[in-house]
Amino acid sequence: MTEHKYDFGLVGLGVMGHNFILNVADKGFSVCGLDLDQSKVDQLISSGGDTERVQATTKTEEFAASLKSPRKIMLLVPAGKLVDTAIESLLPYLSEQDIIIDGGNSFFTDTDRREAYLAEKGINFFGSGVSGGAEGARRGPSIMPGGNKEAYQHIKPIFEAAAAKFNGEPCVTYLGPKSAGNYVKMVHNGIEYGLMQLTSEVYDLLKKAGGLTNDELSSTFDAWNNGRLQSFLIEITSEIFSQDDDLTNDRLVDMILDKAKQKGTGKWTSQNAMDLGIPVPSIDIAVSMREISAFKDMRMETEKLYEKPNPADVDKDQFTAKMEQALYFSFIITYAQGLQQLVEASEEYGYELNMSEVAKIWRAGCIIRAALLDDISKTFSANNKLKNIVMAPAFVEKLKGTVSATREVVAYGATYGIPLPGLSNSLTYFDAITSGRLPLNLIQAQRDHFGSHTYERLDREGIFHTEWK
Repeated sequence: MTEHKYDFGLVGLGVMGHNFILNVADKGFSVCGLDLDQSKVDQLISSGGDTERVQATTKTEEFAASLKSPRKIMLLVPAGKLVDTAIESLLPYLSEQDIIIDGGNSFFTDTDRREAYLAEKGINFFGSGVSGGAEGARRGPSIMPGGNKEAYQHIKPIFEAAAAKFNGEPCVTYLGPKSAGNYVKMVHNGIEYGLMQLTSEVYDLLKKAGGLTNDELSSTFDAWNNGRLQSFLIEITSEIFSQDDDLTNDRLVDMILDKAKQKGTGKWTSQNAMDLGIPVPSIDIAVSMREISAFKDMRMETEKLYEKPNPADVDKDQFTAKMEQALYFSFIITYAQGLQQLVEASEEYGYELNMSEVAKIWRAGCIIRAALLDDISKTFSANNKLKNIVMAPAFVEKLKGTVSATREVVAYGATYGIPLPGLSNSLTYFDAITSGRLPLNLIQAQRDHFGSHTYERLDREGIFHTEWK
């Protein structure tokens, strides 16, 4: 290696790391990569073309020595023990005020632990979610950093240059202390689970009940992507339906096994929401449906045991229009749940999130980017103390205009045995959150009856218990 000092370092030269480091280099920063795999090192050097601009090595000491002070080192390695291993390998060669950035999907409590550990050694640690996949890493992702606010000033120019842009604004901002960045990324992924589940259910209805061909599905989703449902997920869904299979004469989507996998972030979102006491049923069921999908053999056996009614004939155009309304309604509800979780977590964990800024950095680059997020950002800008967007006047009107169609769609699925857990859970959440009185008084009476758990009253303050007959 040359004696040249580089602006930015990155550990882990897989697809994401390779693409992100080239993205940073394209924005005028000199970069150096580290990976134990010599072939990945060679590949990066070849892609970079100029070692004064892009360099890489397999030697940790050489890597650390090549970076300008304070060192700014990003880790793009799988979450878990490998992050700790990478940190420990770097520590002997670092100095106080150097910066380590974990760009993976680490669980937020792990980030808090690592930040406290490194703070004792004078090292700044950031948990920084990166969303956009391999293409986003190369062209501009949404970046969600959390950590020491003063230290962020050293990485701000690099991140703002590398991030996606929405109307010229970079899709990155300092989110808050400690694990704020990883937490926001976790909930981003939870919302992603929900939106994907909803989209799959609408596809199922359009195909089974509406009789839409793959070409019709592709054109329908394309039309939706040019309307109020404009989003990355709707866009790629349109593309998926038009993709031919290289091995058969069918469309590829029809040849893919109906078993969806997961990496854990959706589950973490759901679990932590329960810890906080925040309802996120559209996300919960999305996680559960991926788990149900894994039982393919059981599903094939049980299908033989039960008959389901044939879907009733529908007017294709009218049915499709109702599908658009139901999907729009449920998208809003899913965002509402995830955003409320962020509001409550911010207070619980001291993140002090600016919710308008969170929505802003999701408008481009990330997987859940959508036109809706601009409306959401403006809503929180007007009221950053808002608990739930279903209370905001702009969203009241959007939900009022689509809830009736959603009821019809959910009823149709229930009548003809087409599972719509995401749509139905979104509707149930809406009906519950907009009900001034729920039947939970009976549950509390039951709890007091069998376990003396007490109850509160409507007509007076205090805690009460009854000796039930």
